Amino acid sequence: MAVKPTLSNLKPPRGSRHRKVRVGRGMGSKMGKTSGAGNKGQQSRRGYSRRPGFEGGQMPLHRRIPKRGFSSPFPKTYAVVNVDTLNAFAAGETVTPEALLVHGIVRAKRDGVKILGNGELTVSLTVRAHAFSKSAHEKITNAGGKAEVIA
Repeated sequence: MAVKPTLSNLKPPRGSRHRKVRVGRGMGSKMGKTSGAGNKGQQSRRGYSRRPGFEGGQMPLHRRIPKRGFSSPFPKTYAVVNVDTLNAFAAGETVTPEALLVHGIVRAKRDGVKILGNGELTVSLTVRAHAFSKSAHEKITNAGGKAEVIA
């Protein structure tokens, strides 16, 4: 029967603690001579590091697959809000990115807020955002509100 562990007799589990392997410290250490790096060649030398994506001289995958289109190195990422979400505001109110942040509709300020046209808007609002989709702009104006773009 095992002894109940208390603070006075705590021990780590058997096999969980072991001495670190001291590489290259003689034949008696089990890690002498080649120190676990095998025999000869580039990979056995000191300071060897293979570059990312290297496939032993074979044409690497990132060069084999075709390249298409254009990807901007500095893309704009908008926090998107649908038009039907704006029904949470009272009629005649001005909706700004700060107001959306306070209401918890937008989590973090990215490169700006973009309003998309999903759903229907039932209240007339003045919406100030960094970008609008065409349908969102139409739905806001049709509801008797204004869509103002923040520069």
